[in-house]
Amino acid sequence: MTTQNYVIDEMISAKSIAARVEALAREISEHFAGTDKLVVIGLLRGSFVFIADLVREIDLPVEVDFLEVSSYGNSTESSREVRILKDLRGEIEGRDVLVVEDIVDTGNTLSHVLAILRTRNPARLEVCALLDKPSRREVDVTARWIGFEIPDKFVVGYGIDYAQRNRNLPHIGAVRFIA
Repeated sequence: MTTQNYVIDEMISAKSIAARVEALAREISEHFAGTDKLVVIGLLRGSFVFIADLVREIDLPVEVDFLEVSSYGNSTESSREVRILKDLRGEIEGRDVLVVEDIVDTGNTLSHVLAILRTRNPARLEVCALLDKPSRREVDVTARWIGFEIPDKFVVGYGIDYAQRNRNLPHIGAVRFIA
C-alpha cells in the first residue's frame, strides 16, 4: 500500500493540548469524586498518547484498560464497519467507567462501543474525546468532555495516524495532500 504525498499543517500546539488535558482531568476528577476506582478505557490505537497524559493528571484512583476497534484501516474515510480487535481484560459491572477516544467523527465507532459497554452494566459510563468533528456526525452520540472541536479535516499527531504514520507528533496537524 502506498500513501499519497502530503504535508501537515499544525492546528493545535503541544502546549495547548497539555493545558487542555490538565483542565479536562480536573473536570473529570470533580465529576467522579468519591469513586473507589475509575476504570479508564482507552480506544486503541489513536487514544494511547491522550490517555497516558490524561490519567497522570486525574486525581483519583484509576484502572486502565483498552479496547481496540477499527473502522478506518489505512484510509482517510471511515468504512462504517466497526470491528472489535481487542476486548477489555477486566470487568466493568457496577464500576465507574470513562471511555477515552481520540476523535469523534461520524460517531459510528463510539456509538457501537458504548452499546457494547452498556450491556456490561457499568455504574456510570461517560466519554472524554480529545477531538470532536460535529459537522461529520451521522449518529446521535456525544462526549461529556471534549478537548477541541475541529473542522472537517483529516488530522494526525498526538497518537492519531494516517496509514500508521505521524502518531509521534507532539501536536495535532491537518493533512494536506499534494500532487
